[in-house]
Parts: sequence; structure tokens; C-alpha cells
Amino acid sequence: MLRLRTFKTVSLAACALCATIVAGSLAAGAGPSTDAVIATRVDGFKKMGGAMKALNDELKSDAPVKATMVAAAQMIAETARAQGKLFPAGSGPAPGVKTNALPIIWTDRATFDAQMAKLVTAADTLVAVANSGDAAAIGAQAKATGAVCGGCHRQFRSNT
Repeated sequence: MLRLRTFKTVSLAACALCATIVAGSLAAGAGPSTDAVIATRVDGFKKMGGAMKALNDELKSDAPVKATMVAAAQMIAETARAQGKLFPAGSGPAPGVKTNALPIIWTDRATFDAQMAKLVTAADTLVAVANSGDAAAIGAQAKATGAVCGGCHRQFRSNT
């Protein structure tokens, strides 16, 4: 069990690093292909979901491991910070582009950016609460963070 948790923590950290590198490339104008950007952002969201699952699984266990919960919260926060940068112009729905991202991301960028900022704030709060080790508070903040995620999904992601 310990090896699995260590593997998850290392895997999550590696994925966050990859997302950060791609986001940095985008910011520098070196831009990877549209397919690579979309794949990176999808992978990031999957990693966030996996980290949230790991956190909730710990909360459901008889003896939640604080270090595992903190690592999961940190993965969510680190990945959330990079995700907003993974929606450059040209990476939305278009002929030949496979994405569940809705066009409103690019037509109402201010609203999207505000929602991504809410996610970063909620995720940072989750890290702080996870560091407390208080399972009830961690559960409440995990639920609040999940609600922010869901709000973005409803507004900016296709269900197909």
C-alpha cells in the first residue's frame, strides 16, 4: 500500500511538471501543436480527478494518511495553476480538432479566467486545510473544490 501511494505521489508530480513545461512553452511562444496542448490539458484534468479520488479514498479509510492527502491536494493545486494556460487560441472546437472544450472559453475569456482563478484559490485552500490533518475540514474543502470544478464543467465543457 505504501509503494502504491508513493508511486501515485511521484506520478502526480511528474504529470504536473509536464503540464508546467507545456504551459511555459505556450507562454514563451514556442507553442506545441494543438493536439499536444489538448492532450496535456486533458491529462491534467484527469490527474486532478485522480488526485481528488485519492484524497476522498483516504478520507473514507479508517486511518487517513495525512501525507497522502497533502500530496493529493498539492497535485490538484499545482495542476490547477497550469490548466488555464492550456487553452490558447486555436485549441478550441474546430474542424479536425477533437476537444470537449466549448467555444465560450474563447468568446468569454474573462469569465473562464475568473473560474480558473476560483479553482486555484479553492485548490490552494485545500492544500492549507490538508496540512491541518483535520479530516472533517479536509472533506468539506474537498467538496467545495469539487463544486468549483463542477461549475466549470457545466459552463465550459461539452458532455459528449
